[in-house]
Amino acid sequence: QVQLVESGGGLAQAGGSLRLSCAASGSIVSIGAMGWYRQAPGKQRELVATITSGGNTNYADSAKGRFTISRDNAKNSVYLQMNSLKPEDTAVYYCNAGVLTIAALRRYDYWGQGTQVTVSS
Repeated sequence: QVQLVESGGGLAQAGGSLRLSCAASGSIVSIGAMGWYRQAPGKQRELVATITSGGNTNYADSAKGRFTISRDNAKNSVYLQMNSLKPEDTAVYYCNAGVLTIAALRRYDYWGQGTQVTVSS
């Protein structure tokens, strides 16, 4: 079993910064891509950023130039540095990881429980 635990959400003012962290634990053999997604009230969950095990990154247009995704493979962790925050960044942010476990034959997607980010104007 794999658990993803997020931290670092909270309240920020427009123009401010927050840093999200997500740590994976459990019977992990390896982790492929990791990423952050978000879901605002009344909207579908959307991609924010992803990062491969080799460090290649991909960002949603809304995140480019403001957010930076990084990971620490030794700690099975992924981070999201969010700068120049806007009220429209308000959402629940979810961590995602493709994890190969001891019991499985392939990687499966796992999700964290979500962390609330609220940006006030």
